[in-house]
Amino acid sequence: MERITGIGFDLDHTLAIDNTLERVAFERLLEAVLAQGGRTCGTLTDELDAIDELLRHQRRGDFSVDDAVRRFVSTHGVTPEQRHVAAFRETALGLIDDLVIPLPNVRSTLEALGERGIAMAVLTNGWNPMQVRKARRAGFAGPVLVSSEIGVQKPAAAAFETLLRTLGSAPERSCYVGDDPHGDVAGAHAAGMRAIWVDWEHKTFPSEVAPPDMTVHQFDELLGIVGAPVGAT
Repeated sequence: MERITGIGFDLDHTLAIDNTLERVAFERLLEAVLAQGGRTCGTLTDELDAIDELLRHQRRGDFSVDDAVRRFVSTHGVTPEQRHVAAFRETALGLIDDLVIPLPNVRSTLEALGERGIAMAVLTNGWNPMQVRKARRAGFAGPVLVSSEIGVQKPAAAAFETLLRTLGSAPERSCYVGDDPHGDVAGAHAAGMRAIWVDWEHKTFPSEVAPPDMTVHQFDELLGIVGAPVGAT
């Protein structure tokens, strides 16, 4: 097996957990919209389910986060305005320091990989500046490629091709580390990269997806996968 020279990382549930940050931001927006004379759409459970469904579509690339906010506000009987979008973004960004928590050993492992001369970048679906700030909160200092800016979402091949160009590493000498079997593992394989599945939650890998090349349950297990430090014998 050739030595790995480049590693791409997923962000959410791979480097850090955000404790449903965007859901909380929508809950805050709901409070504001109701104060402006908006109407509720069922029970609290109904509202939360609707928020989760809206976020699923947004993260899948069906529409932008700004459009998600406009849809949400309109659904609650208020004419959406730019101030609603700005309020949602400000709330979400303001929650990062309190809600985004790096997973155990992420910071030290990233530092050790950097010392080994491994090129690293994050490839994540989402919007900026939120994803960059979340990556920095997780301790990642390198390039952060976000779908809203590169114009394509995982698992599209073009997203991983952008990652490889950023890493400056050939596909066969590169790996992608993520927790999503479809978006991360299958996407990396389609781009000719090795796929490392982060399974810290001890889930069952879906049978319809080709298995990862490697699985880690603790983030620092990556240090045993990418080989010895540069210059070691």
